[in-house]
Amino acid sequence: MQTHAGTAEATRGQRAAIDPLKKARLIDGFWQQRVIAEMNDYQFKVARLEGEFLWHAHADTDETFIVLEGELRIDFRDGEMVLRAGEMGIVPKGVEHKPHAAREVKIMLIEPRGVVNTGDSRNERTVPNDLWI
Repeated sequence: MQTHAGTAEATRGQRAAIDPLKKARLIDGFWQQRVIAEMNDYQFKVARLEGEFLWHAHADTDETFIVLEGELRIDFRDGEMVLRAGEMGIVPKGVEHKPHAAREVKIMLIEPRGVVNTGDSRNERTVPNDLWI
């Protein structure tokens, strides 16, 4: 079994149930996404969000948001998408967006391994990849 950063151990093709909401509740702080599983070259990440993120885009990949608890608004330059618990939205590659949570929201992200959370920007909100919980 390979040990990953954080409090959990994981293996490719694991055969145990994962509770994404329970994992998200273990995260200290907001906008600190953590990996909970991998499938092929994709990672499933959870995060707690509150407040506004920053405008960014992912030039090479779509980004999938699944709201586990709460409500998330994703602003686009030409509109917005509102996701509530149990809903999923996909931001196409190259589209500038800015997530916003008026109150705490817990989400799961699905994206290829190695995607930087701040996309084409590097700043104080950029978090390291491959941090597991």
